Amino acid sequence: MTASERILQILDERKISQKDFSEWTGIPQSTISDWRKKKTNPGTDKIMIICKVLNITPEWLLSGIEEDGNRGKKTNYYVIDKQSELGELMVAYNSMDPRQRERIMGYAKALLDL
Repeated sequence: MTASERILQILDERKISQKDFSEWTGIPQSTISDWRKKKTNPGTDKIMIICKVLNITPEWLLSGIEEDGNRGKKTNYYVIDKQSELGELMVAYNSMDPRQRERIMGYAKALLDL
């Protein structure tokens, strides 16, 4: 199954119209129609917004493999929206010098040990 087939399957299952999906993602309805009619797939620049709107992982969208499944290799990374609280935390952490990062990690570990 292709990425576009997975998207269209979810839209059908959740009874989401192409019009609504288009409005939520900013992807033109004609492009979404092409996925069905011409068997095309979304561009890489649209993957993250599609995943956010449909609440799915990029791994599942692109491969069909569930994150908690036992098929394939487990990923060793996270996909984080920069505008989320965790994304803001990552931006702040990345702007710190090594000493500040070490202090933050020590604080986080101490909180987990409570």
